[in-house]
Amino acid sequence: MAWLRTLSRFSRSSLSSLPNPTKPSFPLSFPFSSASAAAASSSPASGFAGLGPTSPGREKPRVVVLGTGWAGSRLMKGIDTRLYDVVCVSPRNHMVFTPLLASTCVGTLEFRSVAEPIGRIQPAISSAPGSYFFLAKCIGVDPEAHTVHCETITGGGAKDALEPWKFKVSYDKLVVACGAEASTFGINGVREHATFLREVHHAQEIRRKLLLNLMLSDVPGISQEEKSRLLHCVVVGGGPTGVEFSGELSDFIVRDVHERYSHIKDHIRVTLIEANEILSSFDVRLRQYATNQLTKSGVRLVRGVVKDVQPEKIILNNGEEVPYGLLVWSTGVGPSPFIGSLPFPKSPGGRIGVDEWLRIPSVQDVFAIGDCSGFLESTGQATLPALAQVAERQGKYLVDLLNRIGKASGGHANSAANVELGDPFVYKHLGSMATVGRYKALVDLRQSKEAKGISFAGFVSWFIWRSAYLTRVISWRNRFYVAINWLTTLVFGRDISRI
Repeated sequence: MAWLRTLSRFSRSSLSSLPNPTKPSFPLSFPFSSASAAAASSSPASGFAGLGPTSPGREKPRVVVLGTGWAGSRLMKGIDTRLYDVVCVSPRNHMVFTPLLASTCVGTLEFRSVAEPIGRIQPAISSAPGSYFFLAKCIGVDPEAHTVHCETITGGGAKDALEPWKFKVSYDKLVVACGAEASTFGINGVREHATFLREVHHAQEIRRKLLLNLMLSDVPGISQEEKSRLLHCVVVGGGPTGVEFSGELSDFIVRDVHERYSHIKDHIRVTLIEANEILSSFDVRLRQYATNQLTKSGVRLVRGVVKDVQPEKIILNNGEEVPYGLLVWSTGVGPSPFIGSLPFPKSPGGRIGVDEWLRIPSVQDVFAIGDCSGFLESTGQATLPALAQVAERQGKYLVDLLNRIGKASGGHANSAANVELGDPFVYKHLGSMATVGRYKALVDLRQSKEAKGISFAGFVSWFIWRSAYLTRVISWRNRFYVAINWLTTLVFGRDISRI
């Protein structure tokens, strides 16, 4: 983190003469190149914190990647660092292997098993002179100046946290891969009282709250009504994440809670609420199989729409009140306010609009991939679903395109106008999988909801599900972690320590 110490020293020294040192302002000029960025950053005379423009002929062009999700991580993994310097700006320093995140909530897997450090995905950001990882969030983009405006992430509400400061980074090529945020549909109380399941800290919060409720419900003095509420786990959203979490939770109850919390085993319940049908993108036979398996596992399926979320209960559109001790919200994703604030055209649904080569056509040298992007209406293509495999395929396509542009001497800003881009991006769906607990899973290999194809369910599907995801985990280190965690859980049961 040498860059952070350097940037911090510069911020303190350059702001010492300002009336309010906690609110710095930085001029828009870039008086230095990236080769001297570190030195200039620590110089108060420069009046600028960040990385300036690169110099063609003397320095490699700089690719700035916003985000460490599936799309951004896949791009960084494949970028040719002989052609480019890479700068990654993200509020987290790791990629989350989201298909296995639900397993961490109940102790089937440990949290580190699903988190891949970005420095392992692209080692250049830890070692190359012109490549960096910045723990920060992007707060604005100036496409005319080829600049991104950033603000550091310094520890949130911790009492000893540093005051965040702002800096800027010049880019030759910019890749916006910020992902999306959980959709709340404007329902009152969701953000305040529900827990999402998209990040490792979400899974940690779910696990702590679940285990706390289990232990508190066994303490003398608690009323029967309060015990029933604490032990009621409600999942809103019947997509793959909601179904997989419900299946993992039911497995945890049957195999671990009944053995280690025998006094309360008859009180704990799981309810899955979905407005339409669960797993609506899967084959109808697989949906019915999932419904039967979840019901056998003790999961109560409720069809309804949440109207309001209160601290200890939710209210459905039919007036029914559902008390809860743990509320997990998994109803899909939508564009974040940051994406909406960017000065780029939008696709239907509010995502950043891109053309067939994943470029933002209204500006030079800016691309968008992953859940934050969608095809413009003028392309005639439908917006792709917000799936990990879509984001990963887009990242792979774009890194090949950027490497081709770099080899054609088009890597620097405004120099790729005459470069042949090759074939446009085409997405081919490889199928969908979901586990429903009790060593059962679904595998749907159809290319779309309307297409015909192979689909099957049961133990063989569960074996395929585990094998596929084990091979998709990025590093051998994490594959080893996942395999050992699965084996440990099979032999000794889940870890129920509340840490």
